[in-house]
Amino acid sequence: MKPAYYEFFAGAGMARAGLGDGWRCLFANDSDRKKAACHAANFGAREFVCADVATLGAADLPSAADLAWASFPCQDLSLAGAGAGLDGARSGTFWSFWRLIEALGEAGRAPRLVAIENVVGLLRSRQGRDFAALAGAIARCGYRLGAIVIDAAAFVPQSRPRLFIVAARGDLAIPQTLTRTTPDTRWTTRALLQAQARLDAHAARRWLWWTPPAPGVSPPPLAAMIDRDAPRGAWNPPEATARLLDLMSARNRAKVAAAVRASLSATDSVVGTLYRRTRRDQTGARRQRAEARFDGLAGCIRTPAGGSSRQTVIVIERGAIRTRLLSAREAARLMGLAETFILPARYNDAYHVAGDGVVVPVVRHLAQHLFEPLLASNDRVMQTAPALPDERSLPAREVSPRAE
Repeated sequence: MKPAYYEFFAGAGMARAGLGDGWRCLFANDSDRKKAACHAANFGAREFVCADVATLGAADLPSAADLAWASFPCQDLSLAGAGAGLDGARSGTFWSFWRLIEALGEAGRAPRLVAIENVVGLLRSRQGRDFAALAGAIARCGYRLGAIVIDAAAFVPQSRPRLFIVAARGDLAIPQTLTRTTPDTRWTTRALLQAQARLDAHAARRWLWWTPPAPGVSPPPLAAMIDRDAPRGAWNPPEATARLLDLMSARNRAKVAAAVRASLSATDSVVGTLYRRTRRDQTGARRQRAEARFDGLAGCIRTPAGGSSRQTVIVIERGAIRTRLLSAREAARLMGLAETFILPARYNDAYHVAGDGVVVPVVRHLAQHLFEPLLASNDRVMQTAPALPDERSLPAREVSPRAE
C-alpha cells in the first residue's frame, strides 16, 4: 500500500502536490473556505475538512498515518509580524495541531513521521524560546527530530528560505545514510545552529542532523516563468513605470541602468522583479522604496495583503523598460505548481493561494530523499497501519476561518 498522510493547514494542497501520487491522503484540513474550494477543484473534497484545527479531535482523523504534515501560519513569527510568536492567535495554532498529535499517540496512532514547515523567523522568535518550546514538545511526545533550512532557489527561480522540522517516532530505526553526527552545511544556517544550542537537555539528546542530498538538476531560469507576451492591458502605462523608477535608491537605479545596457546587446529580454518596501531615509523618516533584482531570481512570493506585497515584473528589451504585476499563474509557476493546477478566478485569491503555500519541488525532494527511504527501511512493503473499524469519509464542516 502507498504511505498515508494527514495534511494540516493544507491550503490548496501544495504539500499534497509535492508528495505526489505515490502517497495516499487520509485527511486534509484548513479553515480558509477559499483555499478549501481550490483544494477541492484540484484534488476533490472527500478527505478535506474545512474547520478550525482547534475544533478537531483524534476521532476526526481516520486510520493511522505514516506522515503528518503541518505548514502552520507564520504571521506571528515573520519579521513583518508583531512578535507574538507561538503565543499569537495565528502562529499559536501550532499548539492545537500538536494536541492532536499527542491525542493520536495516546490512542496508539501516532504518525511515524511529522514534518513542520514555517519561516526561518521561527528560529529566532522571542530569542529562540519558541523554537525550543516547539522542539521540546515534539521530543516529549517520543519523537526524535532535526531541522534543515531549504531555500527554494535551489529548485525554482524564487528566493524563499524556509525551515523544515522533520520528526521520526522513537521506535523507528534511522538509516545512517539519512543523518550525520555534525550539521550538514548545505542545510544548516547560523540561526539554526544557535537555536539548536538553546534546546533543553531532553530535546538535545533526541536531535538528529538530517542530510538529504543536494538537488540533482538546476532550476529553470526566471525568464522561462514570465509571460513576455502578456496582454497589452496587463502592462503598466509608461508613467506608472516611471513612478516606480522614481521610488528607487541610487543603488537600485544603477541596477536598472546596468540591465538596460545589457539588453542592448542581448539576444533575449532582460527579466527582473521588484518589490515596494518601506525604508528609513537618512533623516530617519519612513518612505516607500522600490527595490529591483536582476540576479535570476524572483523575490519571495507573499500573500497580497497590500499593494506593496505584490511583486512587479520588469522586462527590458533593447533599452525599453516595461513593468506589470506578477500574474497569478506566474506566481504559481514559481511555487512549482503545474500549468494544469486550477487557480481561483480572482487575482488576489489566486495570489494568496500561491504566497501562502509551500514550494512543490521542495516537498518532493524531502519525500524522495528523506520520508520514503526512512519509511521503506522500517517497512519494506511501506504498508500503513490497519484501518480502524470506523474509517470513513468525513463530512465537510465549516467554521469561521482563522485570520490570515
